[in-house]
Amino acid sequence: MRYRLNNPLNRMNVKQQLFLLFLIIIIPLLILNAYGNYKADQILKRHVTNAYIELNKQNFRLINRDIEAVNKVTSTVFQNSLLQQLNPLSTDETILQRVKNYEKLENLLTTYSQETDEREPVYYSLYVYDPQNTYFFAPFYPGPKKSGVYFFSDDEKPDWFDEAVEKKGKGYLRLIDHLSPPSKGQGDQRTLAYIRAINNIYRNGTIGVLVVTNLDARVQESLQTVSLPEGELYFTNWSNRVLSAQSNEHEDVLELPPEVADMGMTSGVKDVITSDYIYVVNYNHVLQQKLVYKVPVQALLHQQKEIKQVIQLISIVFFAGSLIFMLYFWRSLMMPIQKLVYFVRRYEPGNIVPETPRREKKDEISVLMHSIYEMARRLNALVHYKYTMDLKQKESQLQILYQQINPHLLYNTLESIYWKSTMEGNTASAEMIKELSKLMKISLSRGRELITLGEELEHASAYIKLQQHRYDYQFRISIDVPEKLLPISIPKITLQPLIENSIIHGVKHMGEDGEIVIRAASDEDNLFIFIEDNGYKSVDYEMINRLLDEENPDPTFGYGIRNIHQRIRLHFGANYGLQYSKREEGGTRVTLKLPKSVREQP
Repeated sequence: MRYRLNNPLNRMNVKQQLFLLFLIIIIPLLILNAYGNYKADQILKRHVTNAYIELNKQNFRLINRDIEAVNKVTSTVFQNSLLQQLNPLSTDETILQRVKNYEKLENLLTTYSQETDEREPVYYSLYVYDPQNTYFFAPFYPGPKKSGVYFFSDDEKPDWFDEAVEKKGKGYLRLIDHLSPPSKGQGDQRTLAYIRAINNIYRNGTIGVLVVTNLDARVQESLQTVSLPEGELYFTNWSNRVLSAQSNEHEDVLELPPEVADMGMTSGVKDVITSDYIYVVNYNHVLQQKLVYKVPVQALLHQQKEIKQVIQLISIVFFAGSLIFMLYFWRSLMMPIQKLVYFVRRYEPGNIVPETPRREKKDEISVLMHSIYEMARRLNALVHYKYTMDLKQKESQLQILYQQINPHLLYNTLESIYWKSTMEGNTASAEMIKELSKLMKISLSRGRELITLGEELEHASAYIKLQQHRYDYQFRISIDVPEKLLPISIPKITLQPLIENSIIHGVKHMGEDGEIVIRAASDEDNLFIFIEDNGYKSVDYEMINRLLDEENPDPTFGYGIRNIHQRIRLHFGANYGLQYSKREEGGTRVTLKLPKSVREQP
């Protein structure tokens, strides 16, 4: 058995095939463009990152130089004989000697705190534990931008003092919120400080803690010398807590990518390029410090334009040539086909066919267009003929439906019997004959096919009274129709068959519990009449609604309600008619939808 390969192009129309051709031409260009931009971005990122690495090294070296200078000064202060002889627990000194020593230490620290090169000064302060308050005369008002010697008791001890003592003379950087307990009414004292405990050279123990404040301003000077395009600079400790930053608005802890978050026990420089940022991190485990450059990738990509411009120029030229090539075929082939497709989709049998478009070319498309327009005109002629025949058929059907009503002679005869029964004293029989004559009178309606809703309700009431007299029915009847709706015209003998169904299939055996409700309502365009009963029998509403619309219904299906449904549609169209549904309180509801615009006929 031979298998034949199917060409997938056979399943595509001409427009799709042309579009596929255009994609085959353009897609390689787009791929080349995207690849060129990608490689240009990667090269730029790598070159810029290498430049930032060198800049970061120099910046980190400057910061470490400042910190090392501070460390050397603290070593000098550490070895000062006056400081080494300081002992608040000693009772050999007089108050005057203590005052003189205090003044000398104050002058010493003030001297180191002065800067001569117009840079931000750093302030050296000595904190000494004085449990016996022997230096009671020394003021205890430390500040981040002032130097001094401060003696404190247990209730004035700063929270970082014991931490510094535990490091046993090793200096370190720390972000300090308060230089003394905040209960002393301090303001904002947040500062980056270099802290180092001063140990006694001659005997064991700690003399105090030397604190160098305002280091964040000194670090800020070094950070401000670097300019990054929309980038951010951070100076952090080993736990990524921000000690100083180029911007004042930043988080307390810097979030870094996993590749640079944990450096281990090493020192050096590492860079990571993510989809959003370039990170350059210079870290020193010995000093427990990091200098982080965080540069947005988009800020760099704005700078690389030349390579993209060349690639884009080639792409535009190639795209323009392809577009011109496609437009030529589009105008000569696809535009006539599109016009023809537009006509075929919009055309409905019976509508006016416009003039056949003229074409200078005598090709296959011209022949096709001429043939389709002529075929539409011939189809219109057939549609008009069929419409005329259908109209005559509907008129015949209406006449047949209305001929099912009894003739005028029966009405006159009933009137005579009514008067005779009244004169003979047969009141009940006379009343029934009277109601029946009303039925006949309204059924004839002087030959009118449409009567008012008020007349139809009178016809329905006469039928109900006749049935109650005839079978002694005890059900209740309720009619709720606004007066403004009574003049609206509806097809005659519309309500009576529906009420008959409600009696026979709904409330016939319910006695006084049975109830039939006739209501009417309207909106802007339509009239709705509802006939409801509280019957207890189960009803298949979907089947009834389906059989109402079938062309060849089941002969056992009720003829009366289908007669009503068909007459309404013959008068007003397929949007109107009957619909059966379940009543919310139990029972059945029949809804008649009629146009409100039809008025009473003379």
